[in-house]
Amino acid sequence: MKQKATLKQIAKELNVSISTVSKALSNSPEISEPTKIKVQEFAKLKNYKPNNIAVNLKNKSSKTIGVIIPNILNPFFAKVFSGIEKAANDRGYNVITCISNESLEKEIHAMEVLSNGTIDGFILSISEETQKEQNFKHFKEAIADDLPIVMFDRISDEVNCDKIIVDDFDSAVNGTNHLIKLKCKNIALVSTIDNLSVGKLRAQGYKKALKDNSYTVNQDIILCTDNTDEFDEKLKVMFDTKKIDGVFALDEHASVMAMKTAIKKGIKIPEELQIIGFADGVWSKRLTPSLSTVSQHAPEIGETAAEMLINRLEDKSKEPAPYITKVIKTELRQRESTRKL
Repeated sequence: MKQKATLKQIAKELNVSISTVSKALSNSPEISEPTKIKVQEFAKLKNYKPNNIAVNLKNKSSKTIGVIIPNILNPFFAKVFSGIEKAANDRGYNVITCISNESLEKEIHAMEVLSNGTIDGFILSISEETQKEQNFKHFKEAIADDLPIVMFDRISDEVNCDKIIVDDFDSAVNGTNHLIKLKCKNIALVSTIDNLSVGKLRAQGYKKALKDNSYTVNQDIILCTDNTDEFDEKLKVMFDTKKIDGVFALDEHASVMAMKTAIKKGIKIPEELQIIGFADGVWSKRLTPSLSTVSQHAPEIGETAAEMLINRLEDKSKEPAPYITKVIKTELRQRESTRKL
């Protein structure tokens, strides 16, 4: 491997001061253009790479944001990340991404690795295991070390930080109400995210809508779990044994499997069964029939989260601004899996 030069070595070879080399490499107006070109070309020739951690510690800013996402295969998180990256780049910030893979241990490790001067703050959505264990110590420690956090989608009320969420409860109320307006009498609730805060809020919204419309909450057509294999088997049984004319699905897996199972059983959609899903990934549009969904405006969530964090990082006030929780409104996108009103 080619050995990297240091500032001191470059200064010695060119017979200039270390300060001159440093300023030339940072394109300082204090250094003449010929000297800048000479230093920069020589540094490139000698494979010079700046020690970013040392620079960051000195300047107390890395202009870099750490993003921790639970599951990169989930289209929602991928879209949120695209929004974060766009807003960060527009403000002159870089982004480093880690995937917790729904693991508390990996989430803690990611924060430890990045909390060494590499990043100025975090944007994250809590892993499934972290929510299950209710272990939020690593978030509180980061904030205590002056590394601000913005949580999105999956949040914790125990952690004092900025947060951005969608109106999960109201969205579920509205989605269920829509099925009721379409004359559905037996509306099933299906979910594979029962252990997540967002899943619980959506289930509560479904039940609220039923009660408000004098519908009985029928536990026999409520299938909520956090195990996809268990869900797939129980879903088949529910379709075989229960009378259902509407489905409100709380996540993409539940949405797609409800549609797939119904079609396999020869149930006509939307004539005999109407389905509304949550999240608005590519599969919603590509399914036949296409799936009506509650869209969470994921890119907007990402952009807003990045703006919230950068605004806090760049706030030079003596008294920091109070933490806020911003709510992004969802939108019901009607496609072929529901009849037109």
